[in-house]
Formats: sequence, C-alpha cells, structure tokens
Amino acid sequence: MFSMFKRINAKEHVVGWYSTGPKLRENDLDIHGLFNDYVPNPVLVIIDVEPKELGIPTKAYYAVEEVKENATQKSQKVFVHVPSEIAAHEVEEIGVEHLLRDVKDTTISTLATEVSAKLTALKGLDARLKEIRSYLDLVIDGKLPLNHEILYHLQDVFNLLPNLNVADLIKAFAVKTNDMMLVIYLSSLIRSVIALHNLINNKMLNKEHERAEDSKSVTVPSAAA
Repeated sequence: MFSMFKRINAKEHVVGWYSTGPKLRENDLDIHGLFNDYVPNPVLVIIDVEPKELGIPTKAYYAVEEVKENATQKSQKVFVHVPSEIAAHEVEEIGVEHLLRDVKDTTISTLATEVSAKLTALKGLDARLKEIRSYLDLVIDGKLPLNHEILYHLQDVFNLLPNLNVADLIKAFAVKTNDMMLVIYLSSLIRSVIALHNLINNKMLNKEHERAEDSKSVTVPSAAA
C-alpha cells in the first residue's frame, strides 16, 4: 500500500497514521512502532468520530523515549501531545462546501435546514472578507510585500460582483427570496398540521381499542332461579 501510494501521490509524504479512538489505547505504541520503518518520527492522530463539543475533533501525538529515574528500570516510549490544525487548499474547501450542502439531517425540518445553510454560507463569506481586509491592511502598513497576482485576483472578484445599487435587481432578489421562504414556511406548517392530525387519529384509535377491551371484560350476571 505504501509503494502504491507513492506511485499515485509522488509529491506527498506519509507522516503517520490515525485511529478513531476516541482515546489512546494500549496497543497504539506497538502499532506506532511499525511505522518507524516508513517514517523517521511518525505522528498518531486520534479522530473523534462522535464529537460532543465544537472544534477540531482530532488530537495529534508523537512518541518519545521516557527515561526512568531508577537506572535499573528500562526506558519506555510514551505519547506526547503535539498541537495540530486542519487546513485545506482553496479547491478542497470549495468541494467540501458543496458536499456539506448535500448532507441533510432528516430529523431537522426543511426551514431549519435552509436557515442553517444560509447562516453557514454567510459566516464563510464573512471569514473570507475579514481575511482579505487583514491582508490589504498588512500591505498598506508595509508589513507584507505587494503581490500583483493577488491584487489581480481580488480585482477580478470585485469586477464579477453585480451592481446591487440597481433598484430592479434589489427588488428581483427580494421577491425571489420571499417566494422561496414562503414556500418553505408553508411546507413546514402543512407538515406540522399533518403530524398533529395523525397524532389525534392515533389517540382516537387507541380509545376505541380500550373501549372494545373494556366491553369484553364486563360480565353479565345470571338471573336467580
């Protein structure tokens, strides 16, 4: 697998291995030792597949030799935590954003899903704008050199933006957004009404079954001779 990986990804390098954890295990040191044949100082990444908190669900470790104070005891390797972060190229970020749009939770209503998607998109746009502003401020202050290629791409982005000062365009955007939100809102209301209707029918059906069971359990007394 290592040789096949090198054939396909010649420019990339294996830096270690990962485990779903959620914590370190006893056999991790033994598995970690096997990777010394491929990587001089391999890294172990523990991935929490069911995170309960917001943030990066990964923790990275590397093995170091721990020397005991008592010379009679042998030294052993232990894992030491190393700070890590997850980054991606621009192309990968766009692909992940498109994939996240298709990931839907069936337990959440359509209206909540649409609002959550729009909120996520606005947060991403805000982060990109802040990054652009930070870069331009550093260039103006002279802390970063002027890069004409970056400025060319920024100018290209600004040129592609529509002119939002046109009254007809603003009205068209507002009408389309309101129409979409109205359809989603009505769909959520209809879905809630149908759910309540089914709940009421279920209760009525249960009452009929209870009455039928009660009528069967009632015994008729026999007449005295």
